[in-house]
Amino acid sequence: MYPQRVITMALNKNLEFIQPGQRIAVVGSTGSGKTTLAESIAQRLGIPHVEMDALNWEENWRAADLSIFRERISTALAGPAWVVDGNYSKVRDIVWARADTLVWLELPLQLVLWRLAKRTVKRMVSREELWNGNRETLRGALFSKDSLFLYIFKSRRKHQREYPRLIQGSEYSHLRVIHLRTRAQVESWLGSLRR
Repeated sequence: MYPQRVITMALNKNLEFIQPGQRIAVVGSTGSGKTTLAESIAQRLGIPHVEMDALNWEENWRAADLSIFRERISTALAGPAWVVDGNYSKVRDIVWARADTLVWLELPLQLVLWRLAKRTVKRMVSREELWNGNRETLRGALFSKDSLFLYIFKSRRKHQREYPRLIQGSEYSHLRVIHLRTRAQVESWLGSLRR
C-alpha cells in the first residue's frame, strides 16, 4: 500500500490535471521510455533535461569514477528547475533529495521488451553514437553478461520491491510520486502538462 502522496493514475481519472514541481526525477526499467518522457516533460515545461547516462558513461562503455559521477550529478542538478532520468542508486541520495516530484514508469513488460528491441535494432543499424563515442552492438545487446535484455528482468523486480519501500520511508516523504503504468496514462498525463 502506498502513502497518500503517491498518485497512481489507475485509481483516479482526474489525475491528468496533477502538475509536477520544477525538479522532476523520472525512473523506470530499461526501455520503459524514461529519456523520451523526460525530454517531453522538459520541453513542455521549458526546463532543462539531464540524462544520467550521459554523465556516467565514458569512452568504451567505462563507467565514470563514483566521485566524478556524483560531482557531475550535483552540478547538473544545482539549478532551480530540471528533469532528470535514470535509476542509478549510487546517486539516488542526491537526485531524490533534490527532486520535488518522482515520476515512476512501470509499463507492461511486453511493451518494455518491444520498445527495447526496437530501440536497440535502430541504434545498431544507424550506428547511432550514444555518449562519448559509445555505440550499441549485437554482442553487447544480446550476448554479454551486461545485456540490457537480461538486466531488464533483474532490475524490474528490484524496482518493484525497492521503490515502494523507499517511497514510504521518511527520507523521501517530500516527493510527490506519480506512478504511470500504461501508455495511455503517460500520454494523458503528459498532454495535461503546462508551463
